Amino acid sequence: MITKPRVITIGQLARAAAVNLETVRYYERIGLMPRPDRTGSGHRSYDEKHVRQLSFIRRARELGFSIEDIRALLMLAAPTHRSCAEVKEIAGAHLVRVQAKLADLAKLENILATTIAQCSGEASPACPVLDILNRPQPD
Repeated sequence: MITKPRVITIGQLARAAAVNLETVRYYERIGLMPRPDRTGSGHRSYDEKHVRQLSFIRRARELGFSIEDIRALLMLAAPTHRSCAEVKEIAGAHLVRVQAKLADLAKLENILATTIAQCSGEASPACPVLDILNRPQPD
């Protein structure tokens, strides 16, 4: 006996993948999610395959991957296109971007901590925090 896949609504899909309903529509609009079948009354009709793909996208976004990186990763995740080398290349490039952001954040942390430590906290017209915010930034 062949069983039909369980059909779920867009709201159920969004809840199952822990995303906003508008996020589902957006991913469909930009082609990151496949357009679903429609019921006779025109409602979107999803199944577990959509839940898995949307969950994959959500997790990749949480890790900071770009939409284009996710598009490539989805293609590489297909059973006929698997290539660990290509996935490693995409993830490695992303890691370099993350490390650069972390270095920038460490610099920012140091600047803020140093500036705040210079602030007496007294009612005074001189304020190191305001001074650094008013200082022109180098290009």
